[in-house]
Amino acid sequence: MTSPWMLAMEIVRRLQTAGFEAYWVGGCVRDRLLGQNPKDFDIATSASPTETQKIFALTKVVGKQFGVVLVVEAGRQFEVATFRAEADYQDGRHPQTVTFGNAQADAQRRDFTVNGLFYDPIAERLFDWVGGAADLRNRLLRAIGSPRDRFSEDHLRLLRAVRFAAELNFDIEAQTLTGIQSLAPLVQSVSAERIREELVKLFRPPHASRGLLLLRESGLLPQVLPEIDRLITCDQSPGFHPEGSVFEHVRCLLNCLPPDACLSLVWAALLHDIAKPATLARDPKDQTLHFYGHETLGAEIAERILRRLRFPRRQIETICECVRHHMQFKDAPRMRQSTLRRLLLRATFPLELELHRLDCLGSHGSLEIFDFLTNQAEQLNHHPPWRPPLLNGSDLMALGAKPGPKLGALLAEIREKQLLDELTTIDDAKTWARQRLAHPASGEPAAG
Repeated sequence: MTSPWMLAMEIVRRLQTAGFEAYWVGGCVRDRLLGQNPKDFDIATSASPTETQKIFALTKVVGKQFGVVLVVEAGRQFEVATFRAEADYQDGRHPQTVTFGNAQADAQRRDFTVNGLFYDPIAERLFDWVGGAADLRNRLLRAIGSPRDRFSEDHLRLLRAVRFAAELNFDIEAQTLTGIQSLAPLVQSVSAERIREELVKLFRPPHASRGLLLLRESGLLPQVLPEIDRLITCDQSPGFHPEGSVFEHVRCLLNCLPPDACLSLVWAALLHDIAKPATLARDPKDQTLHFYGHETLGAEIAERILRRLRFPRRQIETICECVRHHMQFKDAPRMRQSTLRRLLLRATFPLELELHRLDCLGSHGSLEIFDFLTNQAEQLNHHPPWRPPLLNGSDLMALGAKPGPKLGALLAEIREKQLLDELTTIDDAKTWARQRLAHPASGEPAAG
């Protein structure tokens, strides 16, 4: 299979052979200079969209007013854009005036110097009209031209600056950072979906912890996640949380995320203590801080945040389940056997267990309960009869039970006995259910 960079080189070659200027541009140039493999290759050219379509067999115009054509080669899509200049941004996102021009003008319209580099892969020549090569060497993220102008043109660039700095482990140049801080409220004009996309990238390991700090330093945190901003001043009892405030605790969790952490784990870690400021109480006797019920309220607040950011419904449910249950784990060694097994059998248990591990590493550091639960989960894997319930509602109705709340209560009772090893087979469960239906508990009518 032909590699993406060879296909991207061939696109440049064919454009140049047809008499046009053509270069790789943006992130692919930046990443290659940093020694990384680019995920995508974008091409900028002097060819108009119509001329580009004449050169390549399979194309699709996706932004005619911006001169953008998708060229499909070997099943892969490459964005080929005509050199352009932009002006008259009215909505903080889209320019009202677009004129096709030359490569130098195209470089000047871009966001950051490290994204404004052009490279000719045929001649193996770098073109730097914005000082991006020096900023790459110095690991510095700098807006092209006036930071206020660049951020006023496209308000999403405010978040993109923080995200790029976190991903690349770059510092944000002083004037660029000042521009972000002064214009931070403009980010609220950006759609929830675009904010979510940037935040998801920002909080990926291994740079999630630094991403949170940069979001705070830039002044964007109270604009996009005000609930997390409130964690900064929320103290905790040093005996349980030597790391300090709730914000610092969350930052520690993000710093401990495994490299392959899924999105749900990242956001469960980010939001698990989100209700602590709202539930903070101080014991008048010893001044100990308490947060009773913060897990329950936290699940509600987390749901509101995730809905606001337009996360998918199932993802919201998964993350909120982790938030809701995260305080149960401290009681696991003292749980009744059936309660513990019910915890282990939850669909979200593997995710909850990993959140518990992070919660411990981000505070007191003891993994004693994590090890206990890991051992219990391993035992459960060797006892498959516990996993599916022995009977369902249809089974009970076939035995004479009628639909309704009492049927549900009977199912719960059978499940409890199964988890206590008092009922181990389907036949045992049916025999017990027949007796229960024929002779209900004292004071209760027969379920059938």
